[in-house]
Amino acid sequence: MTVFGVVVPTAEGIFNHGQCVQRHTLSRTHHQPNACFRSGCIWLTSSAAHAGSRYAVNDVSPWSSTPPTYSGGMKIVIPGGTGQVGGILRRALAARGHEVVVLSRHAGALEPGVRHTPWDGRSLGAWASEIDGADAVINLAGRTVSCRYTEENLRQMMDSRVESTRVVGEAIAKAAAPPRVWLQMSTATIYADRRDAPNDESTGIIGGHEPGVPGYWEYSVRIAQTWEATQLTADVPETRKVQLRAAMVMSPDRGGVFDVLLRMVRLGLGGPVAGGRQYVSWIHDEDFVRAVELLLVREDLSGPVNLAAPEPLPQRDLMRVLRRAWGQPVGLPATKWMAEIGAFALRSDTELLLKSRRVVPGRLLDEGLEFAYGQWGAAAEDLVRRVRSR
Repeated sequence: MTVFGVVVPTAEGIFNHGQCVQRHTLSRTHHQPNACFRSGCIWLTSSAAHAGSRYAVNDVSPWSSTPPTYSGGMKIVIPGGTGQVGGILRRALAARGHEVVVLSRHAGALEPGVRHTPWDGRSLGAWASEIDGADAVINLAGRTVSCRYTEENLRQMMDSRVESTRVVGEAIAKAAAPPRVWLQMSTATIYADRRDAPNDESTGIIGGHEPGVPGYWEYSVRIAQTWEATQLTADVPETRKVQLRAAMVMSPDRGGVFDVLLRMVRLGLGGPVAGGRQYVSWIHDEDFVRAVELLLVREDLSGPVNLAAPEPLPQRDLMRVLRRAWGQPVGLPATKWMAEIGAFALRSDTELLLKSRRVVPGRLLDEGLEFAYGQWGAAAEDLVRRVRSR
């Protein structure tokens, strides 16, 4: 179908067991024969499987809590890298020895080792020279979803994502030395509201037509589809494309989703919302970084990838575990109308609380990525510890 002039792949076009719109097989069994990978080389497997890969990883043991070190750093450009997720990535990648360049509308000083270049997110400019010769682009640009879902805000969410993705594609297409990989942020919200079964990349159900949910939830799915379609239609044959269908990234940073959840717990309001049976998909910030690093160097991986922990859980259980980690025995429940009032007060929207996001990382698990925080209990304890120590 066509949305705002962009051809959007249908669910059937993406999630059959044959080929996706990029002609990459998404069958859960497709990646299993990677014997070299299974024998321990997580980042770069055999030279035959990764011919032409320019970066060797010194730590080729199965993934542990110790991050890999690189024999040669990459130049990585991160449009929209000033938000919470951008902060997580730019700090980690700079610490690994990569040259990190952030593109944003308001250039300013960032961490040591990170350069900041201005752009407007919609038109080519001097910033495009940073992409020419870069090794990777990780595009995170887009208006925050933490707002009231008014018609104007929804339009800005759509436009900011589509325009920034389009112009990144134009910069890559014009580059004399285009990056080898383009990781494009997307969202787990693309999947249907469901409680019966998890959504992975090969069998997941695209949302937008579920019965009994607010009509504007369909527009959130449409934003995600159009966002991905804009990258898919970019004419950049020398650049591998990956769509990052990210769940809520949990980190101890102020202003992030975990900060909001913990604030509710500390106030005694961290109970079930509207019964709490809706699923919450999440990923610990350290596992998010490790998944991104894997996708940067694995030249055989492209198409949609779910960045989520293996065990999503109902909202009532997620909050109960978080209350226990913080030591808060009280968690008052909230009805749907109470959630509406709370979301209005926080200038947010109830879709973030009420939609059931039951998403699992099918492809990452198939590739053998070992999650350091695959269960919410361990993740919550680590995040609480880091909040208390800051």
